[in-house]
Amino acid sequence: SPPGLLFLTSLLLHVKEDHASPTRLVCDNRLIQKYIMEAKDMENRVGQCQALPALSCPAVLPLVDFTLQQWKSKSNETKRREILCDLALLVGAAAGAQGQVSEECGARQLSQLYQHANAFFLLLQTFSWEAGHWELSCSPHSMEQTHITSIFLTYRQLVQGKLRFFFHDLAKVLCK
Repeated sequence: SPPGLLFLTSLLLHVKEDHASPTRLVCDNRLIQKYIMEAKDMENRVGQCQALPALSCPAVLPLVDFTLQQWKSKSNETKRREILCDLALLVGAAAGAQGQVSEECGARQLSQLYQHANAFFLLLQTFSWEAGHWELSCSPHSMEQTHITSIFLTYRQLVQGKLRFFFHDLAKVLCK
């Protein structure tokens, strides 16, 4: 749909063509702030939806909390792979929840979250510091939730936390 395509296009336009490095996305701090605000807005809007059902098949969500000390000790490639694993679970959770929500407001918000999380997932796959093909071989820490709002909370926390710090770390390397 157009909003998801627009989001993916805007992300990809900020990727430098020669080495698939996220220079503008990473170097312009206003962009990650924009994506954080969008995540907060989606979370707020889904909270205003009427009569959201509990999920009959629980969503498996990544545990996205971390300590700054642990985070700083990881390589950028390790951080990228960890975020990709988190995003893969979020994309799957949003897709699974979409099939269980018929209420228009909730379905629309889930679709938007799916598109945004998937766009970040596709974008981060293009960055790589190690030779070889990337495979999704991760065992992220996860939890099951039956509340649709928890999917949005997890997404916001991921964008506000790991993704923002990851872009900040990349900026130190790419933005001179």
